[in-house]
Amino acid sequence: MHRQIYNFLRQAIVQGEMLAGTALPSTRALARRLGVSRNTVVSAYEALMTQGFLEGKIGSGTRVRRITDPTAHVLYPQTLDTRRMLRESHYPSEARSLRDPDGNLLYFHR
Repeated sequence: MHRQIYNFLRQAIVQGEMLAGTALPSTRALARRLGVSRNTVVSAYEALMTQGFLEGKIGSGTRVRRITDPTAHVLYPQTLDTRRMLRESHYPSEARSLRDPDGNLLYFHR
C-alpha cells in the first residue's frame, strides 16, 4: 500500500501537478483519509524524501521540494555518506569519554 501512495505522489510531482512548495497533509490526516495505517503513509513520505522529492521540518510540515531534473532522481539516486552516518550514530559529536576504574573507555552522550 505504501508503494501505491509513493507512486501516486511521485507521479504528481514529476508531472507538475504538485508544484514546489506545495504542502502535503500530515501523515495522520492522510492515513485517516485513505483508511490506512499511519506507518504506511510515513513509509511513502520517507521514500520520497530519500529520493529528494519532498522536504520536511518538524513543525513546518512536509512540502514538495524544487526539482530541477526529475529524471536525475531515478537515474542517479541521492548518495549518502555511510561512513559519516555510522560514525555519528555510534559516537555523536557531543559524546564525552572517560575511563572507569578498570581502565575501560566509557562514553556519555548528551
